[in-house]
Amino acid sequence: MTDIARTPKLIGNLIRRARKKHGWSQAELGKKAGLRQETISLIETGNPATRLETILSVLGALDLEFKIAPRTKGQASDIEDIF
Repeated sequence: MTDIARTPKLIGNLIRRARKKHGWSQAELGKKAGLRQETISLIETGNPATRLETILSVLGALDLEFKIAPRTKGQASDIEDIF
């Protein structure tokens, strides 16, 4: 799975999709990441105040990783239709 996320909302959408692909509830993902279900819900709805460390914990629980790459010429609005 290689997706582009340029906003907190898009990050949340990708995390939600990955969680559902695993067949987990928010509470199950929270337990695996050492977080509360409420925190998972905030992440999935695109809370911009979520700490990077928290996002990395969730990605780790989903067996995903964070990568930095040169920005493509497309705009965030170009990929929002995917979701």
